[in-house]
Amino acid sequence: MAFQIRKVDYFYCSVVDQPGEAYKLLSQLEKSGISLLAFTAIPVGPDRTQLTLFPENATKLTTEAMRTNFILDGPHRALLVQGDDELGALVEIHQVLFEAKVNVYASSGVTDNRGSFGYLLYVRPEEYDRAAKALKV
Repeated sequence: MAFQIRKVDYFYCSVVDQPGEAYKLLSQLEKSGISLLAFTAIPVGPDRTQLTLFPENATKLTTEAMRTNFILDGPHRALLVQGDDELGALVEIHQVLFEAKVNVYASSGVTDNRGSFGYLLYVRPEEYDRAAKALKV
């Protein structure tokens, strides 16, 4: 099974749940030349949405946030897995973490319909280094 795992930083912010909020943020990031590895948006209440940004360059994102007075929470750490999409692609990763007694408390993944996948793993901060070591990152 071919895949690579890397440590990534992520940041999140809360916005009013209304049309265009993600667009405003993403277009500002594009104008500033900030490339994202991943992006998620989830509801966090009746009128708020949490936007989570996984920048290619965390320093560039935080500099832009300070310049524009945009409030970000982070950096937080996650693991990004990218590889060949095949049956059981995530089993080996979860087996290694299970054997290391690391709890995956959240994850998100997607395939690209061309034979590859991306998968974000969230582990507790106190387990992050143990997870990274177990996965040889």
